[in-house]
Amino acid sequence: MARKVAGASFVGTALESYDFYVFGTAAALILNRIFFPDVDPVIGVLLSFLSLGIGFIARPVGAILFGHIGDRIGRKRSLIWTIVLMGTATGVIGLLPDYNTIGLWAPALLVTLRLLQGLAVGGEWGGAILIATEHAEPRKRALYAAIPQIGSPVGTIMVTGTFLALTQVSQETMEAGLWRVPFLLAFPFMAIALYLRFAIEETPVFKDVAEHQSVPRVPVLEVLSTQRMPVLIAAAASLLGIGSYFLMTTYTQAYGTAQLGLSSDTVLYAALVGSVLQLATIPAFGWLATKIGSARMVAAGAAATLLISFPLYWVISTADQTTYILAILLGGIAPTAAWAALGGLMADLFPARTGFTALSLAYSFAGILAGFTPAVTQAFATATDSAWWHPGVVLALMSLVTIAGALAAARMTRRNTEAARREPVGA
Repeated sequence: MARKVAGASFVGTALESYDFYVFGTAAALILNRIFFPDVDPVIGVLLSFLSLGIGFIARPVGAILFGHIGDRIGRKRSLIWTIVLMGTATGVIGLLPDYNTIGLWAPALLVTLRLLQGLAVGGEWGGAILIATEHAEPRKRALYAAIPQIGSPVGTIMVTGTFLALTQVSQETMEAGLWRVPFLLAFPFMAIALYLRFAIEETPVFKDVAEHQSVPRVPVLEVLSTQRMPVLIAAAASLLGIGSYFLMTTYTQAYGTAQLGLSSDTVLYAALVGSVLQLATIPAFGWLATKIGSARMVAAGAAATLLISFPLYWVISTADQTTYILAILLGGIAPTAAWAALGGLMADLFPARTGFTALSLAYSFAGILAGFTPAVTQAFATATDSAWWHPGVVLALMSLVTIAGALAAARMTRRNTEAARREPVGA
């Protein structure tokens, strides 16, 4: 059952990741021309990135809403609602009229649907981690927590493969309506995810909480009153795992095409190859986390990322097509370690009765900062005249915050474990 649930969790997360990431790739490559055509191209890209970041503002609201359902009614029920909301919002983006048709209503509706996407993701990730780990043996929790994380590169592969196919047509054809296809695919993907979500069972951990009448009355109030510090620590530990994607994929794709003169095919191939590599590195780092601990794995990945931050972007700034792809491929390994072990780190920090809300809130708070990474980096590029080191500064800062969060999480988890061992039997 643990393997079946983990597999279903992975597939659902992959499809949810596709829905969320398709916006990021479209924002880097085309949305500025569809929804912000009357502004300077650089400003149009910035506005596209800001609309990308808007989705993260809704995440804490989604964490509270779906966390309430997940901690009081059940993990399964909440995850069904998140996939319905995400799939519908993404598919409707593909049906939107463009700016030339309805004017300012077009970007306004785009931002509204992006907010709904953020609302759904606010509850999706925490629930996916819990439903995988709460079916697993304690000694394998870190590995099973890494399985939903594989959904992220799979979603990227699906998005990148779709856009690579679309780049074979002319820009005029793309702008005429073919850009809608990746968004419209969300509808059949939602049907697949729903089928899998309905087939899984509720977790034994939640059943135990419900049977002992330990379900929290208002989960978010309990989390905010008793778990504020763990939530902040978990959010700090999450920053690199989330933010590195939007820096090294979304922002760097726009940087590579606009500033370095690389083709759209090149930056998309780089993302595709890097994501394929993650299919092997995420479970490998998840297995290693079972040996050394999830928090230590996150800290090690962030420390390695800190070391390569500036060399990586120096190489990218001088790269031709082949060098760019290799840089993205190799540069993505270290942040992947922090991403792979993140679910295990969080699952170790929070009690089961409020786990859905606590995980979701921590992830959402980190997502707010991470989601604006492309917009902040774009503004930083303007201020520094696109100096080669400007993305390296952002990557290094995210790494430092994550190191601090992961080390604090390791100490807190160790104290919690020691306290549980000292607690009298039957207490």
